[in-house]
Amino acid sequence: MLEFFSDYTIRTVTLGAALLGIVSGALGTYAVLRRQSLLGDAISHAALPGIAIAFLITGTKSSAILMLGAMIAGWIATLIVLAITKNTRVSYDSSLGTILSVFFGFGLVLLTLIQKLPNANQAGLSTFLFGQAAALVQEEVITMSIFGICALIPVALFWKEFSLLAFDPEFGKSLGLPMQWIDVLLTSLLVVAIVIGLQTVGVVLMSAMLVAPAVAARQWTDRLGVMLILSAFFGALSGISGTLISSSVTKLPTGPTIVLCVSFLVTVSLLLAPNRGIFWQYLASRKNAERLKLDTVLMDVYALAAQHTPMTHPHAESVLNVMNELSAKTAKSLSRLSELGLVEEASTGHWSLTERGQQYVEQLINDRFYLEE
Repeated sequence: MLEFFSDYTIRTVTLGAALLGIVSGALGTYAVLRRQSLLGDAISHAALPGIAIAFLITGTKSSAILMLGAMIAGWIATLIVLAITKNTRVSYDSSLGTILSVFFGFGLVLLTLIQKLPNANQAGLSTFLFGQAAALVQEEVITMSIFGICALIPVALFWKEFSLLAFDPEFGKSLGLPMQWIDVLLTSLLVVAIVIGLQTVGVVLMSAMLVAPAVAARQWTDRLGVMLILSAFFGALSGISGTLISSSVTKLPTGPTIVLCVSFLVTVSLLLAPNRGIFWQYLASRKNAERLKLDTVLMDVYALAAQHTPMTHPHAESVLNVMNELSAKTAKSLSRLSELGLVEEASTGHWSLTERGQQYVEQLINDRFYLEE
């Protein structure tokens, strides 16, 4: 942390990575909710020829110029995908795969041609493939900030429209909203989010920064606003932690480290997030299974008790073992039911139903009858 405040390079790279995490995490929320996670992969690959063409036209490696070229190429590729999906029978994922391959292949060809030019200024363009976060300078971070703010402002301005697009676009159409143009606007913002991260994590890994923070955030909440904030936070946290980790280890690349950090957050969220986490779901399933087992044994006690007057007549545990498939655990269930006050041990090995247990079983029967009706 001391190096963050004192070292120019670490401070610059950390701010750039955090900014990337915030923008990509916030906008990636909509991509995940709309099940368009592959769109980020397609746009990031499609942006490569835009970078190459922007350099060929201008002859400069200015970050603003290259980002603008990448943005135009990614936007064109996105519009082509939407047009193919709307006007043909080609599926969405097939059109994404086709455009991704064509644009990325075209970009690689252009990069190969650029490397053969007698121009020393062309060196370094290939870093957009895998990113080179450690080479970020203050000018590039400022450019990323400008593009990022321009991408986040419409999210606040069109919050309701984007929410309808994510959850119920047909209802939005019924309200008279131009949902098709709103879709284009949101997709254009996704293009901006992807473009500003190309130099940090590269074409290959950028889709992870768009999707992973939102996937992690989705495990913790059911509310869109909270999910968006959490996703932006997870993105920023992974950017900062990845930068600090890579700076402390010699020759450890920053971009892949950032992606590994956000992948770690996804793993933790999938395992430990309340309600949705695998660990908590396992505990809940065990609790439900235990409750079902107790209810089954109690129902058996009730069935025997119903044959006698009064219903508090005790019955041998051996009879309950015959009635229960899990006879080895009947004694444990009876002990637990006794703790709950639903049954009581009248004598050694003989159990009777309590008044509270009778009321509980009758309530279960009534509830089941209501559900069947």
